[in-house]
Amino acid sequence: MTDLTWLTAAQAVAMIARKELSPVEYLDHILARSDAESDRLNPFAYVAADRARDEAKAAEKAVMAGEPLGPLHGLPVHVKDLFKTAGIPTEYGSAVYAGNVPDVDDVLVTRLRAAGAVVFAKSHTPEFGHKGQTDGPHFGTTRNPWDTSRYAGGSSGGAACAVAAGIGPLGLGTDGAGSIRIPAAACGTVGLKPSPGLLPYNEAVDAFFNYAAAGPLSRTVEDAALMMSAISGTDPTDPWSIAAPAPRATRAGASLHGLRIGYIEKMENRRLSAEVAANTRAVLDTLIARGAHVEDVTEEIDWIEYEGRVMYQANICVAGTPHIAKFGNRMDPVFLGFIERGRGFSTDDYRKAQLARTRLFRHVQTLFDRYDVLISPTLTRTALPADFEALNGQVVVDGEENGLTRQGMSPYCYPFNLTGHPALALPSGFASDGLPTSVQLIGPWYSDLDLLTIASAIETDRAWAHLKPAI
Repeated sequence: MTDLTWLTAAQAVAMIARKELSPVEYLDHILARSDAESDRLNPFAYVAADRARDEAKAAEKAVMAGEPLGPLHGLPVHVKDLFKTAGIPTEYGSAVYAGNVPDVDDVLVTRLRAAGAVVFAKSHTPEFGHKGQTDGPHFGTTRNPWDTSRYAGGSSGGAACAVAAGIGPLGLGTDGAGSIRIPAAACGTVGLKPSPGLLPYNEAVDAFFNYAAAGPLSRTVEDAALMMSAISGTDPTDPWSIAAPAPRATRAGASLHGLRIGYIEKMENRRLSAEVAANTRAVLDTLIARGAHVEDVTEEIDWIEYEGRVMYQANICVAGTPHIAKFGNRMDPVFLGFIERGRGFSTDDYRKAQLARTRLFRHVQTLFDRYDVLISPTLTRTALPADFEALNGQVVVDGEENGLTRQGMSPYCYPFNLTGHPALALPSGFASDGLPTSVQLIGPWYSDLDLLTIASAIETDRAWAHLKPAI
């Protein structure tokens, strides 16, 4: 009998279309998994069980009637609690919006539903998605399915946790400084931060100065591509989306002959775990075996960690300060700490940081004169302890302090939010502590399909989707 827990999204929708799998039966199985794992893992802010069952029944009726089916027909999908969902609570991980129920769906939620997906849950995010781990006073801690003493990453930690634990094969997340890729790496899933506007991002408060993107979390590369194809496309309220071309593909098939890869072992970090480095090199070796040429990028690059922090924390200060008077005693201390740090930056600091962002973009662009794709680790080590102190805690790598989280844990992630280049995280292997490690692929703007093609080759040669956390 087929184990419904570990069906891929592609398998599930194909089985539903062939009348081999009931959408109702499948949803009930996923809801039962959610119930069984909710206390241990805490992935969801809300589970819309009754509404989802009604939608699954309608999906099954459509299948039996022979109606046209969408690419995600009958598939249970969860979305991060930063997306508006009509009739379903959207609380942004914060007491500020406790009990908030929107009357409209976000454009991407609308597209998921139009593609036939059954949106059954809202996945946890730290308050307003502000940090790279998923916990907070409003909901507790989301834990890693591979080891519940470790964190699930963030800020799309609930989505990565659920996917890794078999509580639905697809999750929709967001990424403003690594918030898809960090939890994907921590939990051993695929996570894509797409090129600007490829998926319209209506949740951006400042559409023009936006550095966040929405994207998929999944157990397989195929499933990430499936979600992307189902919900991408122009939306008139997102200026980046209006300007975005259709994604291009220049690679196909198993051979990667002539692919030029630039490997960046370190960015802003002093240290990299020896096991992460070894697994990343093993991935590079599989690509070399397929005909790719790999070269270490040895030039000095200013990855503007300080300037990136100026923009990030100053923006949080502007957004969060109005809530302090009423909700400050119920807000995440890390969020409040970011607000305080952001308040310390001047207009001059902020403007200089914006100019540094342009310099970084242009420097990365020059790398693509020599390379078709850049590869780096995704994180410096495996998942941090679940109780890690995110505001001032030192990330320890192989027994040595490596700096605060942006420098010490996820220095490979935030630069490509600032430059806009698509970046994809996928498993590279496992470390001796039993937790997954991850590799990151970065490409030119709108080369997302090429990244997925290369990732698929890695997935074939270093298969991981059949591996499951002990439950």
